[in-house]
Amino acid sequence: MSTTSTDHDPLHQPAAPIVTEPVPDLQLQMLVRLMGEDAQAALPITLTVGGAFLHGDLISHEAWTTDWARGLHGMDGPGAQLLERFPQQVDEAVRDKQGGPGPQRLPQWIHLRDATGVTAGGSAVMPLWRGRLTDVSGWSLGRPKQP
Repeated sequence: MSTTSTDHDPLHQPAAPIVTEPVPDLQLQMLVRLMGEDAQAALPITLTVGGAFLHGDLISHEAWTTDWARGLHGMDGPGAQLLERFPQQVDEAVRDKQGGPGPQRLPQWIHLRDATGVTAGGSAVMPLWRGRLTDVSGWSLGRPKQP
């Protein structure tokens, strides 16, 4: 039985499956981190998420949390009082999970105010929106203009 030179060549062996994870756009992560330096800042942006367009004002996590808490305080009905401290409890849980202060990490989430989602079926307006940066497949500064 004869062997060829490729029998022991790792480049010609069957490949094992490769597991890949989505990677956020580094420039967008840096922009989100920059916006985090000023809770009053807002920047118009358009995102592509899941094949749909989403546009609104990019805001910091702090601004989003403040607006979210304000919205939760205005809710009525049974159990509404349980939501009063929810945003602070979430932030505390995240800090506890991450441990003490460490190197500044790049953000994993993006926050919009006055977000409009546009799909082939129509559009929806949301006062606040939060999404994973790994789910954003494209972005552009500014809002779409009508042709």
